[in-house]
Amino acid sequence: MTPRKLILSNQQSPGDIVMLTAAVRDLHASFPGDYVTDVRTPCPDLWLHNPFITPLGDDEPDVEYLPCHYPLIHQSNQRPFHFIHGFIEYLGERLGVRVLPNQFKGDIHLAEEEKEGPFAGMEQIAGRPFWLIAAGGKFDFTIKWWDIARYQQVVNHFANRLLFVQVGEDGHHHPALEGVIDLRGKTSLRELLLLMYHAQGVVCPVTLLMHLAAAVETPPGRPPNRPCVVVAGGREPVHWEAYPYHQFLHTLGMLECCARGGCWRSRTVALGDGNSNDHPHSLCADVVGNLPRCMDMITAEDVVRAISGYLSGGLYQTLNS
Repeated sequence: MTPRKLILSNQQSPGDIVMLTAAVRDLHASFPGDYVTDVRTPCPDLWLHNPFITPLGDDEPDVEYLPCHYPLIHQSNQRPFHFIHGFIEYLGERLGVRVLPNQFKGDIHLAEEEKEGPFAGMEQIAGRPFWLIAAGGKFDFTIKWWDIARYQQVVNHFANRLLFVQVGEDGHHHPALEGVIDLRGKTSLRELLLLMYHAQGVVCPVTLLMHLAAAVETPPGRPPNRPCVVVAGGREPVHWEAYPYHQFLHTLGMLECCARGGCWRSRTVALGDGNSNDHPHSLCADVVGNLPRCMDMITAEDVVRAISGYLSGGLYQTLNS
């Protein structure tokens, strides 16, 4: 049988594209040799060295162009599926096959020379174990932001024990932390993948970094699953976002606004920038100070406790261990 040639497209954020990498992997695992796949996404760095990608021309004979979505998200409060199932279910429906999830993570590939070569911040890190920290996010979903002062409390608590490297994309909201190596706006997406490879752990909100923490392999001699503490609140259902080896700090079921599932709202307050996420139905229904109540309920001590749990098990190093 001649393999079907597919060009899969999606123009969403990098975190979404990581989920698409899983769907491509699982399509090939479910039907070896039945498909030839290429992609059109804004994040070519996420597909580099991917063995399931074959360059296809848009005008090549017999090529099928398939925009990819994950409508399963609209049932995430009712059905027991993870984000990783979203593109998988959609692809299966469009192709008329049953694609089976193969692994509980995205599919990111690093070349051996990349792993051994230089990476952003290497001279400052100087071979020490480090944790990546993202203390902000995009302006379209400010409801995911936590208090920068609480992130700072976490960093201060582990002073002289953990080295934190702060990352974040230019143009997004990433206030500076003290006592960290500052790589905000200084890495390409590929460089971020290499940082993740070398990182011992991650602290972040619900964002790309948590998906990369699961998707990017760990170096030889390290535990296979990277620690990740996610400050999540009540926006998204736990089963939709959380990975098995992460500490996902949530408030689902604790407040009226998230008693029946994630609220899926976008912003804490309106920013007045003309974005549709300023619509009243997209704004947080329960604000305390400058935070959604669900995020305000998560304390610096909660994050410290989650990180300390990883350290107490003896699998992970501190600066003085």
